[in-house]
Amino acid sequence: MATWAGEFSRRGPGLLLRDMERGDFADALGPILDAAPDVLLLTDFDYDYDLLALGELRDLLGAGGLDYSYIFAQRPNTGMPTGLDLDGDGRLGGPRDAQGYGRFSGQGGMAVLSRLPLALELDLTDQLWCNVPDSLMIQEDPGFDIQRLSTSGHWALRAEAPDGPVILMTLAATPPVFDGPEDRNGRRNHDEVLLWAHWLDGRLLAAPAPAPEVPVILLGNLNADPDRGDGRREGVQAILSHPRLRDPLPGSPTVTWDSTGPMRVSYVLPDATLSVVAAGLIDAVPTVGPHALVWADLATSGGPEPGRSPSAAPLPGQ
Repeated sequence: MATWAGEFSRRGPGLLLRDMERGDFADALGPILDAAPDVLLLTDFDYDYDLLALGELRDLLGAGGLDYSYIFAQRPNTGMPTGLDLDGDGRLGGPRDAQGYGRFSGQGGMAVLSRLPLALELDLTDQLWCNVPDSLMIQEDPGFDIQRLSTSGHWALRAEAPDGPVILMTLAATPPVFDGPEDRNGRRNHDEVLLWAHWLDGRLLAAPAPAPEVPVILLGNLNADPDRGDGRREGVQAILSHPRLRDPLPGSPTVTWDSTGPMRVSYVLPDATLSVVAAGLIDAVPTVGPHALVWADLATSGGPEPGRSPSAAPLPGQ
């Protein structure tokens, strides 16, 4: 299982497909081909209705010897108009006025490539922020009655693995910065990070908790580090310590920004019942941003004892 916050996004609709077709993403194929994951979640990938850009990426990877029979993406909240002036700049229709930041509908959404059959188990993308358990949204928020929690989406996908199904809990949360003293993004990030924990704990009235006999795997960009940065760390700390999940790469930074230095924001957190055979990072490719690809090899049995993480995680192919 792998996730990557590589920057597969452009400033206008259709430009991602154009740039892929002319070869601009040749360098970006390397980390994916090296990892060769059975399932890959991309958390900054422009959405188009016919999945043309995602299909093009699949074809490019296929030409490199990595075949994905299944792809999945849905319209994200990014760029979806609210009709409100959420950022208070006196204008409507700006990228910060959307359900999730975006210059156009679908900018920087999520996308999945898989060798395993996929089915949508649960979609919480339209969940209103004000209605989630213990919501940190304030009553005075300009989008109180309309603002969705998910910046991009929260999809639970059922993947049919050889030893039985697993449920993939995906997300790409908003950065907990780029706001003011009201800390709107910080509060929203905190609640986005914890939404899957609420599902696991049976706290979402409209969505019963997943059956304990079906393993779950949380993967995506939480945009929060448990020890560093300006985010509300208690959210990511809670998900990392959730009894249903384990952390195969504790303390491993997944991105280095000039302004903050190394931080951990992308995660693959498997079910505690799954064995971690190996886990690691594949270095960022400068042409697609500073994020490393995060991967974990998992098994229902035969791996390290529960609760242990690999002390030395070899990269695939090395």
